[in-house]
Amino acid sequence: MSKSYNFKVTAKECRGNVDKMIRKFIKKTKKERIVEECREKQRYKKPSVRKKEKRLRAQRLRQREQQKRLRAKERRARNNK
Repeated sequence: MSKSYNFKVTAKECRGNVDKMIRKFIKKTKKERIVEECREKQRYKKPSVRKKEKRLRAQRLRQREQQKRLRAKERRARNNK
């Protein structure tokens, strides 16, 4: 079963800057994990290994989000003084 990805980068949203369009496109593909997904499908992984990697990836994401919230909270505390 293949996923369909539907995103685009327009010249208008990047004000005609080609370099900015390319960077934005690469960023969107990384966010959707398109390249990583293709690389993962090249070799077989045991289901237990996939599950472990998924769990670790989710854990890292949660930690990153928590750090972002803490930094934002500290910034707000500094700005309110």
